Amino acid sequence: MAKRFGYTPGSFRVLCHQFRHNPQRPFFLLPQKGPHSAPKRDPVRDQVIALRKQNFSIYDISAALKAEGQSLSPVAISLLLKEEGFARLPRRYDDERPDTPRPTAAAVTDVRRLDLSPRQLRTKFGGLFLFVPYLASISFDDLLDEAGLPGSRKIPAAQAMRALLALKLFGNARHSHVMGAVFDEGLALFAGLNVMPKRAFLTEYSCRIDPACYPTLMRLWHDAISTLGLQQGTTFDLDFHTIPFHGEDALVQKHYVSKRSRRQKGILAFLAHDAASRVFCYPMDNCAKRSTMMRFSSLSPIGSSGQASCLRNSSSTPN
Repeated sequence: MAKRFGYTPGSFRVLCHQFRHNPQRPFFLLPQKGPHSAPKRDPVRDQVIALRKQNFSIYDISAALKAEGQSLSPVAISLLLKEEGFARLPRRYDDERPDTPRPTAAAVTDVRRLDLSPRQLRTKFGGLFLFVPYLASISFDDLLDEAGLPGSRKIPAAQAMRALLALKLFGNARHSHVMGAVFDEGLALFAGLNVMPKRAFLTEYSCRIDPACYPTLMRLWHDAISTLGLQQGTTFDLDFHTIPFHGEDALVQKHYVSKRSRRQKGILAFLAHDAASRVFCYPMDNCAKRSTMMRFSSLSPIGSSGQASCLRNSSSTPN
């Protein structure tokens, strides 16, 4: 009997034992009770099918039903179409989509289309133009050309760097946030372009810069801003911080990670803070863990600048 129903002899003996001790036990589970119809989907089923045959997506169908006073979510529409045997809609061209409001496309960024004719404009980035006299006095464009930064006929290096500088000066955390301001004429005028570059260009521009350009650019920048008569810092506060490393590189040394209270592979970084002007500086250094001599040059955009070398084995107290 056990072999006939696919049971092992042991399992069948257990079933017999349970039946003898509880002959009234239920052997069949009751079917789950629930709605056997869809009150919201069924009345509009034929209409959804007709719209899908017109090449409407689930979002287009949901919007069309909402316009007629019938609310049905895209998820419910997707389930309905799946029940009817419809496959997912392939990617459509713009002329195949329904005539609905769409985002306005900005013009192509091209410095050759910049209009410098006298006119009035409104912008929320007016504070950026306070930095224009500083950039003009240090010949910002010539400085970037001498450093060898990449550029194109449409977006030269100077315009690309001013676009990136504008976002930093205004306080945008990421390049992707520029998409909300690409139509602002003031922001584009500060960069020297007809319109602001889109996030794709701003994100990939740093990858095009040769690492050898950075030391040259820093030296030129430091020499240029030293002629502005800005106060130079002579004392720095250093704060060391370990960035954990999770790779397999054997050359990475181990450092103490305070957050995890343990010693592990990581990159020992430090923050340089000008004690007098309270400006964070831009350091570049490459020293081993046991090195006692640390040499770094510091500079800050339109702020204090200076050079220092210090003999330290531990971090100083940060402000």
